[in-house]
Amino acid sequence: MAAPTTWLIEDNAAFRRATERALRARPGAGTPRAFERCEDALTALATDAHPAVILLDVGLPGIDGIEGIARIKQLTPDISILVLTVFEDDDKIFRAICAGASGYLLKSAPLSHIMAAIDEAAAGGSPMNPRVARRVLEMFARLAPARKNRDYGLTPREESVLKLMVEGSVKKQIADRLELNPHTVDYTMRAIYRKLHVNCQAAAVSLAVKDGLVR
Repeated sequence: MAAPTTWLIEDNAAFRRATERALRARPGAGTPRAFERCEDALTALATDAHPAVILLDVGLPGIDGIEGIARIKQLTPDISILVLTVFEDDDKIFRAICAGASGYLLKSAPLSHIMAAIDEAAAGGSPMNPRVARRVLEMFARLAPARKNRDYGLTPREESVLKLMVEGSVKKQIADRLELNPHTVDYTMRAIYRKLHVNCQAAAVSLAVKDGLVR
């Protein structure tokens, strides 16, 4: 399967070059592009073919990453945007998600994990660094009243997969943790979405937290 076409917006030259090399090395990845500023990426989006995924730093010169997410979503609502940053404070996480980010990753993650997260986002998932995911869950818990013990008819396998989704694991990591075939994980996740009446991982995680579906 070809890797999704990905753009990178990153002002740190060394990190930008290393990540761009990793993107270009992916089979069938099209033509990855790298930009130093949001302004340049927004100009390209107005005239060029759109990528499936954009990796974006928060602390950018000029238009910062949070505002950049909102502007990109206005131009191209279907693009998945992954925040890739050194920041993990609650305010930036919350603002990025509210602006439309599909996931939130830390630059300390191995490049292999970042590449897996790109695939997950392109498939409709919401990958997050586990530490960040826990903080998101804590924010949800503070902001939304829990509705405990509602029965959605999840099987034990679906509950196990949902628990790992809540912890921020991507599909491959779930398959490895539960010793399942990736296709089985994909089927199970779709069954979870159907039973919870949602259509993406972010919505499933939000509902799981609000309704107390996982411990």
